Amino acid sequence: MADVIVIGAGASGLVTAIVTARRGKKVLILEKNNKVGKKLLATGNGKCNITNQKPNSNRFYSQNPSFITESLDGYSYQSIKQFFKSIGLELIEAKEGKVFPMSLQASSVVELLLCECEQLGVKILCETEVTNISKQNNSYEVKHTKGKAIAPSLVIATGHISAPQLGGVDDGVNFAKRLGHTLVKPFPSLVQLTSSHKESYLKQMAGVKVESRVSIETAKGTIEKQGDVLFTTYGISGLAILDISRFIMEELSKKKSIMLIIDLMPKMSHGQLLALMKKSLVKKSSKPLKVWMQGFINKKLILPILEALKLQNETVGSIASNMQELEKIVAKIKAFEFTVNGSRGYKGAEVATGGINTKEVNPKTMESKLNKGLYFTGEVLDVDGDRGGFNLHFAWVCGLRAGEAI
Repeated sequence: MADVIVIGAGASGLVTAIVTARRGKKVLILEKNNKVGKKLLATGNGKCNITNQKPNSNRFYSQNPSFITESLDGYSYQSIKQFFKSIGLELIEAKEGKVFPMSLQASSVVELLLCECEQLGVKILCETEVTNISKQNNSYEVKHTKGKAIAPSLVIATGHISAPQLGGVDDGVNFAKRLGHTLVKPFPSLVQLTSSHKESYLKQMAGVKVESRVSIETAKGTIEKQGDVLFTTYGISGLAILDISRFIMEELSKKKSIMLIIDLMPKMSHGQLLALMKKSLVKKSSKPLKVWMQGFINKKLILPILEALKLQNETVGSIASNMQELEKIVAKIKAFEFTVNGSRGYKGAEVATGGINTKEVNPKTMESKLNKGLYFTGEVLDVDGDRGGFNLHFAWVCGLRAGEAI
């Protein structure tokens, strides 16, 4: 009989198992996939953006923000660095506060975690799907496809429904619900967005990648992000889009579509761009405006800009004699409107929001307030973070807290 059963051999599950086993407990991990850390292997394009140097609570989201503050308290970047040093993994720091394994290989993280588990005698059963959980007296009985297991402590570390192709499931939240917990409805985050623009419009722009500033208006004010934007046949992607996607998806839960404003030239002010374009105008030139604009902006973006202003058939000379039209072109480049009506779903999402209501979980121990001996860690909880190592940071913190408490 094990002292602790951990369901899920992902980031938080493996750390929980290691910290618990170091304290002399017998640990059994049940993993549905054919290998451990499947999602972990895909993070940071295979390099594993393991944490962030500044894991401030304002980079995380939940319907219960105080849970984030309390759970992160005392678990800084240094705490995570120290844990990984203890299993032999060295870290390197990169731009935007991102932190990676020195090997720049996610496989190094998984293999060192796995090796530590093996050395501590943690038993791991892969390709083992949990079918039922029940509470019996002071223990939990877990039925699975290879039999059953009983332990006084149970950790649900199954992750959530993002990236189902990597094993993302909603098993954990469903088990929690059966054990009396309430759930916060999820939606995909850090995800590519779809558009209701006409297909021809998207085809014109598809494949263009441009450094941009993107913004939306919400009831809480303007949300703004900067980074690359990639126009696609289905809509829009890129780092700036992933960063703003959570806020857009939140708005789309209340309305059918939302207007995304894209500044296609964020490094120049309206005045600077206007002055630059003015200098290039020749009054009597018959050069088509759509050709002239190739001196300033990607060819594929020109017609969507000009067609929106009904200027696609104009010449340089006609614009030179009507400066108001040039003002409109500059304004459109600095505030290009793009309608968003959805996302690429959980398959394209790095994270799923929502999950187990954190008001029912102790932020210092990750233990259920409703069921003694039941713990929740990582993405299964209603906590999600920004891109840049924040979601993994939260997973490690959960693992450390639960492991130390069991």
